[in-house]
This record gives sequence, C-alpha cells and structure tokens, in this order.
Amino acid sequence: YYYCCCCYYYYYCCCCFACCCLLVCFCRLLIVLRGSVVVCLFCCYILIMCGIFAYLNHEVGIERSLLIKILLNGLKRLEYRGYDSAGMAVDNGSDPKPLVIKRTGKVSQLENAIAACELNLDEVIKNHSGIAHTRWATHGPPNEVNCHPHVSNAQCEFAVIHNGIITNCKELRAFLERKGYHHKSETDTESIAVLLQYMYDVKKAAGDEPDFLELVEDCASQLEGAFALVIKSTHYKNQLVAIRRGSPLLVGIKQDMEQSCRVLPSIIPVRKVRSSFKAANTEDAGGDSTTKPQRVGSISEHGLGEPVEYFFASDASAIIEHTKKIIFLEDDDIAYIKEGRINIHRTKLRHGQVPQTREIKTVEIELNEIMKGKFDHFMMKEIFEQPESVTNTMRGRLRPTEKQQVTLGGLKDHIDSIQRCRRLLFIACGTSYNSALACRQWLEETTQLPVIVDIASDFMDRDVPIFRDDVCFFISQSGETADTLSSLRYCKSRGALIVGITNTVGSSISRESDCGVHVNAGPEIGVASTKAYTSQILVLLLLGLMLSEDRVSMQERRKEVIQALVDLPKHVESVLKLDQEIKEYSNTFLSKPSILVLGRGYSYANCLEGALKIKELSYIHSEGIMAGELKHGPLALVDKDMPIILLIVKDSSYDKSINALEQIVARGGRPLVICPEGEVPTLSATKVSFKAIEVPKVVDCVQCVLSVIPLQLLSYHIACGKGLDVDCPRNLAKSVTVE
Repeated sequence: YYYCCCCYYYYYCCCCFACCCLLVCFCRLLIVLRGSVVVCLFCCYILIMCGIFAYLNHEVGIERSLLIKILLNGLKRLEYRGYDSAGMAVDNGSDPKPLVIKRTGKVSQLENAIAACELNLDEVIKNHSGIAHTRWATHGPPNEVNCHPHVSNAQCEFAVIHNGIITNCKELRAFLERKGYHHKSETDTESIAVLLQYMYDVKKAAGDEPDFLELVEDCASQLEGAFALVIKSTHYKNQLVAIRRGSPLLVGIKQDMEQSCRVLPSIIPVRKVRSSFKAANTEDAGGDSTTKPQRVGSISEHGLGEPVEYFFASDASAIIEHTKKIIFLEDDDIAYIKEGRINIHRTKLRHGQVPQTREIKTVEIELNEIMKGKFDHFMMKEIFEQPESVTNTMRGRLRPTEKQQVTLGGLKDHIDSIQRCRRLLFIACGTSYNSALACRQWLEETTQLPVIVDIASDFMDRDVPIFRDDVCFFISQSGETADTLSSLRYCKSRGALIVGITNTVGSSISRESDCGVHVNAGPEIGVASTKAYTSQILVLLLLGLMLSEDRVSMQERRKEVIQALVDLPKHVESVLKLDQEIKEYSNTFLSKPSILVLGRGYSYANCLEGALKIKELSYIHSEGIMAGELKHGPLALVDKDMPIILLIVKDSSYDKSINALEQIVARGGRPLVICPEGEVPTLSATKVSFKAIEVPKVVDCVQCVLSVIPLQLLSYHIACGKGLDVDCPRNLAKSVTVE
C-alpha cells in the first residue's frame, strides 16, 4: 500500500490496477514517492470545523415545537465550532418539500426566524427527519444564500449539511453547469446537493429506481478533500444518510438498549460495480469502475416498528442531553437509517487495522459540564473549573503515599520502549504546542533524551527523518486536528511508536495511536483553551515522573515535584481569588494597540500562551518573546507607552530574568510582573515602581501551571472591557486546522 499524507487516501500498487495510477492522485493531482509514502504536492487545504446536527425519530411521537427545540439546542451546543450563520431543514407536514430556514449570525437569529414562521407547533409527529448546521465560512461570505443546509433545486429534493472542504468543487461545478445544473451559492457544499440531483435524474432517466445509499456512495466517490455529510431527501422520507471522511461525525441512539445490540458490524467492500456517474460520463469523470460495498442485510437487532431516536453530531456535547449511547464513525463509514434501522457500510478498504465493528459506547459527560451555570461565559467557567480539572487529571495516576508512584495506565505496557528510544518528539498546534514547550526542559531533565517540540503544520512542510526507535507524541484537545493527524500518520508509516494525548474519548488521534493518555480536563466549550492547557502540562509532568522512577539521582527532585502536584489544586484556588485585582489591571490595556509578554526558562511557553489568548480574545496585537532575545531586536519597542507583561520564575534563569527587567525599566518601561509570592524583584533603581501579581510559590516546573492563570484572566477581562464576545471571537472556531 501507499499512503498520501495530505489527503489521507491509500493506493494500491499500480500493477494490480485496483485503484488509480500511482503517477496521479485520486483527485488527479500530481504526487511523488518518498519510500513507501505517497505525498500529494498540491492538495493542501484549510479545513474549517462547522457544526453538524441531525435528528430522526421513528415511531416516537413528539410535538413539532420540541422537535425544533432539539435541533436548535444541538446547534447551540456546537456553536463554538462556527457561528457566522445557521440553518435547518425539517419536514413540512403534508407538503413534500421540506421547510428550509437560514439566517446569518448566531443560532439565536435562526431561533427568532423560526418563531416568526406560522408553524403548527402543537402537531405531534411520529416519524420525522431534520438536519441543522452552524457555519464558519470558507467558500463565500456569511449570508443566507451561502448558509447550510444546501438544496439541489427549488423543490429541495436533496438537502445537505457539511463539515469540511471539497477540494474539487470547481471541477464538479463546471461539470454540472455543462449538464445544465446551476448553482445559487458560492459554496463547495452546494455542488454535493446538485451532484446528487444529477445522479438521481440520470438513474431515473435510465429507468432505474435509485437507492438512497447507493446514490450517496456514488456521489462520495467523486468528492475530494475532507468532509462529514448528513443528507435528507424528499424521495426517501424519514431516511438519513451520513458519511465521514476526515471530519468528525458520531451517531447517538436513544432507545431501550436492553432490546438492541451493543456492537454493530461494518460492511466491508468486497466487489466492484460500475459507478453510474462514471459510466454515464467517462469523458468527464474518468475511469470506469469503483469499489462498492456488498450489502449483507440489516445490522441492527431491533425489529421494524420499534420506537427509536437517532442523533448525528460533530461532537458528543450536542447529544448527551438526549442519550449517552454513541457510535463514533470511522473514516469512510456510511451510516444509513431506514425504517428505524441503522446500517453502517464502508466505502473503501483502507490500509491498517480498521475495526470491523462499531461499538456503541457510553460517554461519561454530564449535562451540567457543558452549561455556563452562574458564569457569564464558558471561558470564565472553565478557568474557575481548573482546581477540579487538575485534580481529575491526576486522580488515580499520582499516588504519593505509595513509594512516590506515578502510573499512566495507557502507557504502562510501552514504558520500556519509551525509555529505550532514540528521542522524544512532541508534535502539536497552538495551545497544545505551548503545553509541550512548557514541559520540554522537565522531560529533558527526567529522561536524559533529546526532546524535540514541533508545530504540526511546520513538521509536515519538511521532510523530517523519523526512525523506528523514535517515540512521537501527538497532543490535541479535540483529537481531530488535521495537521496533527497528518503528522501522526506520517510518523506511523515510518514505524515510530505513536502516543496520543487528547481530551476527547473516541477521537481520531486516540483511535489511531498505539497508546496514549486522556487528560480528563472535562468538556471545553469556549474557543480559547484554558483548562485543557493546564491539564496537558500536568500529563507531561506525570510522564516525566513515570519515566524517572528508577533514577536514583532524581528521587529527591521527584519528591519535591510530587508534593507540589499534591498541593496544586489549593494553589490554583488561591490564584483565582486574584480575579478582581487582575480585572483592575486589565483596564490599563484596553486602549493599547500592542502588548509584549516576556519570559524565559519555564516561563517562556506561558509567554506564547498568554500572547495567544490576548490576541484571539481582545484583537490586540500581542507577542510572546524570549527574554533572552530582548537585546536582539525587541528592546527597540520598549518605551513608557509600550505595555509589557514579564513572567518570572525562581528557576535557573531567575537572575537573567531580573536582568531583563532592569533593561526594560532603564528604557522607561513599566511592566506588569507575574512572579511567585515573596519573589517580587528589587531593582537597583529603587525609585522605580512597577505592578506585580504574586502567585503561590511552588517548584519551578509546576510554577507555569499557576503563572498562566493570571494571563487567562487578564485576556478575559480585556476582551470583556472592550465589549467583545469572549466565547466566540471573530474569525475563529474551537476546532481549526490548517494544512
């Protein structure tokens, strides 16, 4: 097999002709061989995470008002994934044409539009399917025309919601326009709906009765890129088809689970048939065959007519208020619901161990975990949840009374391989990258191994040598970050040991890793990550303790760090009590166009993280700078008007950090200093004063967990002071990946 690192397709040897020629990618883009790896040179794309939600009830009578409320609440739970427009398509009584409502702005705008419609909200509906979507714009500006769901024509015969990007949408659009099928929007998604309509019409013209599942499979075989789709049609009442390739998608099932199966076998493709699209249009589509699944009957054990409800969503948080029974779809899975039965098919064989069953899992998330409670914003709630989240991260893993033992259950079977490896590589994006950087020095100390920390997008831009005795760690809050996933698959193809560190059970990274650790931070809804960052740091600190357990020279150091971790939750609570003081400090930054955040040693990662939080929430340019680089350029920015935040930790770089403070003050700068209690610097120029935020003093490698919290609070209060939406900053979404 050969593997395309960018677009995730696997290719057979060209001798067997089972797939396309190795000189041309599936999407007819040029590729090159690197050993056993096929790397697509031109299919790099930006994958934007929108929010998908769909609901189907079979023989379950509910009022229309409740049905609409279920769809709206699902979108509200997913609004962190995109919030520039929202829409839904629902059955419209006896009218075969569905009711499609779209609005720009947040889900609340859609809710107001629905309230203004003249609907019979008291009508009880036993069988119904509805789809809904919240968008983050990629193709075309946010407006009602570009908003999802997209329909195939004025009669809305096919309606599609989509998360991801179709990279060959221009070619599809041009082909369909030549066939007389026109588009109204600028989006890539509309081409899917129109393509379905074209395929349906071709089959009907040939005298065939199109099958909904076959139709979607044929359509999916023509799509390139990454996507998750849910499709409904006026021709297939109370049926839904969903497909995943690259973008997350899961199915929730609500019924008496004692009466249904707990494991669903997936149907693997074993035969070839001609694709009707390609057969009818060989001059445009190219090729003459495609692999299709063999159908072996229903795979759900409950009988026809039994009441059941199904929920499709991009994230489990949209489903848990209804059911905790969830199926996580794999790439190239198609879920098809007909007459209350769910069938799961595979569109293609993939290289590697793909499970041939889909387990119905129970997710352990409570509804109150994804509610704001007494807080105005999710971000503030998540900041104040950190005493609990750090406790949960360490629970069952840190046993200070048992010979200073640390156990990460997901790694215990691989710990010898990790200790014998050539080097440790940590690959991540954004905040997850910063968490790895925060622990690099600690891991070098505890393992005495080379520790490399890489940004995933940059990692994939280089021809990085990876060896079989490397251990590669991939860190992602969502576990779905496409750059990190690409890097994971690249390293896995080179034979390295793959370790995943995520906050999401069932995510792609957690499933594709050889082993891993769940950070147990709890659901994070705010776009700006807070508690996941501190929990990721704790996992890496625990990793260092676990790897150094047998090192005699490290025992005193280990005891010191373990005691600091035991005391950490109460110290976090102490820092949170500084909230009002930090809010007052935030007023001095409201009108500033730029902010510098400086530090070194264990503080440097927090400089990057603090600057990231300030810029993404308050839209103020901010830059995290290594204090040791001050004289190499950044010092030119320092004057009495430049706002500066300086982080100081009592570590090996403490004296050098004081030296940087002296340089700043000498040039008129008046920084806000974040330092341990009792360590406020005393300068030689005694008349110079500056403000300081003192946090509890702990051992150096743990200090970064406490020092970052004032920066989180500061960025929050600056954004609030400017009247900005903290949970939904402009142009951003919670799950954003760049490739």
